[in-house]
Amino acid sequence: MSGVTADQFIPIELVFNPNWWYQTAGISFDESFYFDPATRIQNDVVMRRTLYERFGELGMGEPNPQPRPIIGSQHVAGGFVIPALLGAEILFAKDAAPQPLPMELSIEQIDAMQKPDFHKTWPMNEFIQQMDALEAEWGYVVGGMNTDGLLNAAYHLYGQQLFVDFYETPDRVRRLLDMIGELIVDVALYLRERTGDCSIAVNRMVEHIDPMLFFHANCSVQMISPQSYRDIHLAAEQKMAARIQPYGIHHCGDNLHKIAPVYAELPLTMVDVGWGSDVTAVRQTLPNVFLNLRLSPVRMLQATPQEIATDTKNLLKAAGPLENAGVCCINMDYGTPDENIFAMAEVVNKYRKYGG
Repeated sequence: MSGVTADQFIPIELVFNPNWWYQTAGISFDESFYFDPATRIQNDVVMRRTLYERFGELGMGEPNPQPRPIIGSQHVAGGFVIPALLGAEILFAKDAAPQPLPMELSIEQIDAMQKPDFHKTWPMNEFIQQMDALEAEWGYVVGGMNTDGLLNAAYHLYGQQLFVDFYETPDRVRRLLDMIGELIVDVALYLRERTGDCSIAVNRMVEHIDPMLFFHANCSVQMISPQSYRDIHLAAEQKMAARIQPYGIHHCGDNLHKIAPVYAELPLTMVDVGWGSDVTAVRQTLPNVFLNLRLSPVRMLQATPQEIATDTKNLLKAAGPLENAGVCCINMDYGTPDENIFAMAEVVNKYRKYGG
């Protein structure tokens, strides 16, 4: 793990969907949530207090949170900054994550695309001005942003023709992924220099491992074969990892065990293990990498506490050594029973007692 260790044995993290926050705490995820400094700071206080009131015994939130100069929320996922920098229109909603609208550019437009100067391009130009103002007032700034991922961003630009071009014009795809990768790392390095983190908004588990860790969102990699990943995608990620360390991968798909042998060619510190993946096979392939074990938010919503306890036990049994493992559930919907969350935590606490 490159000398990076978790701050506790089997850390737990919870991330709730915007609809949970809207219904539970009255927080709206319109543009002001992201772009109005006063609203952002106040919502951050509400979120930390709400988590403590509901799940403080699990180590979540703070009993008396104070305002802090935050530039990006650390409690919800949603990677709109990179697609926006590349020209995508962003749809904001009161109870949903920001949604980049598909652009479906022509081949000529794809070929003509150049990496934007993020300092001068919305929304980073606006965020940079706000960081400057917050730092002048407070002396520091906290909170990175979700910097999305190569294939995620490319799909917003390209549409489904992207996957055809993996086979028909692979050099075009390689050029596009290289350009997006450079932009992602440019922004992540800038955020990390200004705030001290760049990926807690991708997965809060990052905070337990190393706030400086860069966590690359590979949500869409489940849509391509391991061979296509190796032939087209891997080289772009290797260039990214050469620029920013420590490096990790968010993989929410259920097929991590299939792609893990190629991921092993990257200098990984942590990887998200998408629900449904073969955890035993992943551990055999990535023996020294921190495995962030993801429970299913759908099952967390619909299953019984006993079923969630069994899910958690099965993940932990397969993931040893548990010094290199954590448990999370991400993007839980409104209506998720607290009892299910506590059932997960009870299992983790038993493993901590007997295995820590």
